[in-house]
Amino acid sequence: MRLIPFLVLLLAGLLGCGAHAETLKVLTTGAYKQMVVELAPIFTAQTGHQLDIQNDTAGALVKRIDAGESFDVLVLTPGPIRAFVNAGKIAESSVSPLAKVAIGLAIPAGLPAPRLASVEDFREILQGARKIAYINPASGGSSGIYLDGLFQRLGLAEMIRPKAVLVNGGLVAEKLISREADLAIHQISEILPVKDITLIGPLPEEIQNYTVYVGAINKTTQHESAASAFLAMLTSPAAQQVMQSKGMLPVTTSP
Repeated sequence: MRLIPFLVLLLAGLLGCGAHAETLKVLTTGAYKQMVVELAPIFTAQTGHQLDIQNDTAGALVKRIDAGESFDVLVLTPGPIRAFVNAGKIAESSVSPLAKVAIGLAIPAGLPAPRLASVEDFREILQGARKIAYINPASGGSSGIYLDGLFQRLGLAEMIRPKAVLVNGGLVAEKLISREADLAIHQISEILPVKDITLIGPLPEEIQNYTVYVGAINKTTQHESAASAFLAMLTSPAAQQVMQSKGMLPVTTSP
């Protein structure tokens, strides 16, 4: 999907065509990466500014920033963002809700999609799977941490353990392509970019976990005007169309 006159006009008004070209370093969690990548060339074409996009798990990004890594724009979950505001690393006035993402299940393309309408359906799918790929909780990925707790609450941890294909980062559903797994559980925005697979659907609502993503600007950025313009693009009404095509939902949308 391509954006679009609204965004072009928006950025023209914010920065103007004669602005000095800068490079913004954008740190983003993997689940939101697809959105940043989609909008980057539009931002660059209109403003001349480049984006240095780096993605990692939420936990890994927190460690990188705590270790002193610099950045201009950050996309992360609300808890760490609040901690960085309190630590004086994030400009509180810049904090902006961006999107929320559900966890979904995927299988290799061509296979019949099983029913996924209840927790019992979910149990049966897990029991029937040979190998189950999901984010390694130890890597700090939001979905992996949640699933680890969910399996324990449902009494499935012992059954899952020998089937688990733990992924430290990136697109979990790629394990379906390599045949290392026949079931992948990950945030939907990170399932959709993988070709030749089938998204069965989101987890049943009773056990669903929506991860909210927030954008913010480094308090000490040297590129405040450009960073503000890019954050404005991410929160613009026109960007909602792109967001939904990437498997994300507006933060204001009720589950």
